[in-house]
Amino acid sequence: MLHRLLLGVIAVTSLTLVGCAHSPQQLSPDPKITTPITAVGQGQPVVVKVVDGRPSPLLGTRGGLYPETSGISVSSAALLPKLQAQAEAAVRLLGFTPTPNAYNAPQLTVTLADLKYQSPKDGAYVTKATISATFRADVQNANKRYSGRYGASLDQSFAMAPNQQTNTKLVGEVLSDALTRTFKDAAIGQLLAQ
Repeated sequence: MLHRLLLGVIAVTSLTLVGCAHSPQQLSPDPKITTPITAVGQGQPVVVKVVDGRPSPLLGTRGGLYPETSGISVSSAALLPKLQAQAEAAVRLLGFTPTPNAYNAPQLTVTLADLKYQSPKDGAYVTKATISATFRADVQNANKRYSGRYGASLDQSFAMAPNQQTNTKLVGEVLSDALTRTFKDAAIGQLLAQ
């Protein structure tokens, strides 16, 4: 009898602890260029490359009592093909023709430099998060070069810990904003057009 009672107490205790822990989330955001882009090209070929310059796929943690078990990550394999497609679409909107390799064509390299998800370290409940993204664009046309950094961030409050779908949407929005800012930089199109 005592053995059963002890098992019952252990079961209830472990359920209580699990309530404060968050499982890891593997996100697959779908960033999009969100505003119109002015065309400056005449269909010239441009080599477009997107690279992941982050030190790790881990964005941060969801917080809670056990932040070490609540990591949020976005893999390069899930994100890079989507970013490449959006970068090529943006280059088309700028009036150029993206190409994987063209001799003497201008080159545009878009690097995802940073992607972070920060939640408060104190407390058992996730009440807010700061999500940020930074892209770097490097343009090379003959002997001329241009580089720029473009960031976006979002502070979001929650009534309860966000699920994977919510975090995927929020990270996607921040990536979309930063990527759109990248291609709204008129200097990129001007140098590609020279």
